[in-house]
Amino acid sequence: MTRKNQFWKGMLLGAIAGGALSLLDRNTREVMKENVKKTSESLGHLVCHPDEISNKVKRTAAKLKSTFEAVSEDITYITEKVEELRELTPQVTELLKETKDTFTVEDEEELLKEVTERE
Repeated sequence: MTRKNQFWKGMLLGAIAGGALSLLDRNTREVMKENVKKTSESLGHLVCHPDEISNKVKRTAAKLKSTFEAVSEDITYITEKVEELRELTPQVTELLKETKDTFTVEDEEELLKEVTERE
């Protein structure tokens, strides 16, 4: 258990040391300063107006729910159509075979009739 704790402690210290070293660069410090300023302003606004977050979360949840329902309905519709096709395919195949057989028999009879009439 202590080895794991030491590992994570070492990871944290390494991250802190890496962050501190990266701040030696002037551009990095400026960018970080702007990011911290923007983040603190956003957090301040959110703390003062928690209803905004609540409303956004509710709207997003409603959109996700309606999208999920629409996709679910589409999947159900497609599944039904696939099942219909599975049921129809053997019937269509049989109908095509019967039609082919019927035309083949009629063609043969017609050919025989023509041949016998010529003679």
